[in-house]
Amino acid sequence: METESEPYVRLATLRQLHQVMADMNTARSLADTLQTVADGVVTGLGYELACVNLVRPDGDLVVAALAGNSAAEALIAGRAGSRASWDRRLTMGESWGDLRFIPHTEGWVLDEDDVPQWYTDGPAPRFEDEWHPADRLFAPMYTPGVPGGSRGELIGVLSVDRPRNGRHPGAWGREALQMYAFQAAIAISNARLRANMQRALVRLEREQQALRASEESFRQAFEYAPSGMAIAEMGGEEHGRILRTNDALCRLLGRPASSMRRYSFSDLVHPEDIGTLLRTSAEGGRAELRLCRRDGTYLWVSLRNSVVADAADGPRFLLTHVEDIEERKRRELQLAHRASHDSLTGLPNSAELRARLGSRLCAKPAATEPGVVDTIDAAYGHPPAEHDTAGAVGVYDANGHGFDYRPGHDGFAAYDHHVHTVAPEGDVDDGTKGLAVLFCDLDGFKSINDRFGHNAGDAVLIEVARRLGGAVRDGDTVARLGGDEFVVLADGLGRADAQDLAVRLRNEIIQPIRVDGRAVRVGASFGIGWAHCGMTADEVLQSADERMYVEKRSRPKAHRRAG
Repeated sequence: METESEPYVRLATLRQLHQVMADMNTARSLADTLQTVADGVVTGLGYELACVNLVRPDGDLVVAALAGNSAAEALIAGRAGSRASWDRRLTMGESWGDLRFIPHTEGWVLDEDDVPQWYTDGPAPRFEDEWHPADRLFAPMYTPGVPGGSRGELIGVLSVDRPRNGRHPGAWGREALQMYAFQAAIAISNARLRANMQRALVRLEREQQALRASEESFRQAFEYAPSGMAIAEMGGEEHGRILRTNDALCRLLGRPASSMRRYSFSDLVHPEDIGTLLRTSAEGGRAELRLCRRDGTYLWVSLRNSVVADAADGPRFLLTHVEDIEERKRRELQLAHRASHDSLTGLPNSAELRARLGSRLCAKPAATEPGVVDTIDAAYGHPPAEHDTAGAVGVYDANGHGFDYRPGHDGFAAYDHHVHTVAPEGDVDDGTKGLAVLFCDLDGFKSINDRFGHNAGDAVLIEVARRLGGAVRDGDTVARLGGDEFVVLADGLGRADAQDLAVRLRNEIIQPIRVDGRAVRVGASFGIGWAHCGMTADEVLQSADERMYVEKRSRPKAHRRAG
């Protein structure tokens, strides 16, 4: 090729150069591209040896491909030279456009650097342009730069040795090598891009496979979970709407999956548990509440929520785990009932009675600071709509109405209204409605126990409890205080109402009771006490008990007993 002079270049030479460029642009991988680049220098440009030195991520250059000499390939392939040594080489010698030629007269200074090298043997040059074995020719390869601007980043260097005609390349040979290096840089960049894309595609495919496997695992875990599972909308107008349920939840609620998609959990929850559901945090929230079954009955369940978010910050869904806790709740309610109710009659026991009574009473302060109510009323004008009862202090006005005020940084800051329990005054019915406490003691009960045994006595207590419960209003409390003593709490009664209730209850109790085929009778003595704030539950019960004994002693013995 070098014997030809411009513009007389054989067509076969151009075809051969075109072919090697086509080959390096159609190589299947980066490694194939690098080797094709090296082979093209030998077959297309007529050099005896060509080496592709590729820039590594750390900046050094490694011998990535070599063509023309198997011995040289075995010696230096895969070895690396420092970037500093290469930068030195690319600034020495003569500049042939983008090429760098270092003649043997200067190259000796590079003999001891760390760049992998290969020398061919041969005699000293006999004429001026003859190639010397120590001559070096480098063709830097840069990524394409901005048109009309600076060149791009160095991606490698083509190093060539000894043209086949034994002479330094002329103008055509130099331009061909420079053009070839430019095209090689493009081919290597494209090969790297394809390699990165292939790796990305492989990684994406693996991630998709892992995602599909994960989705399948989730689907199986969701569908075949032994407890109920549901996926619901999160956010938006249809927040909470059920999108998907598993078989376990459908069986639990007795509803088909198609109908479940018409509901949200707020549609299925017991009305008393709506507040519990709304207070449950969406992220990691847990609640115990009742859900409605298809037959209208309610089932105790435990709800546990977690959020499923799209990896690209897309739609968010609520994954709800529903566990049947009906049996546990039943046991808990049974234990709670046993702890608060009499085992014989089923009525609230003494502890439950005191708890219910105590919940209506608050301790009245021994003394109220003069003028504090007027000061607060003057400051507020009227009670605030929202308040905090933490640290509240009870305050009474001149009419006995109670208010709770919470101290703030600047005195009494927050307000809480408390309707205090009050009692009628005097023995005449003044129209005041209060919480009546009727203390009942059975008359003649001990003789039944002595004559007929404790089983008969238990039967009498059970029947008396039933009659008392049937004679009071819904919301009133009938409790067994112990032995043959019962207590009735009835709110909203005046003195006359309470006396009428006592008469009615006594008339219920004195009716004959059938026990083991015989009729027995018991009488009842009632004492009416009144609860009001400032008293304790024990003080209220003691007051009613004392009134009962006064009433019992005031009646003739014959009238107190029934045989």
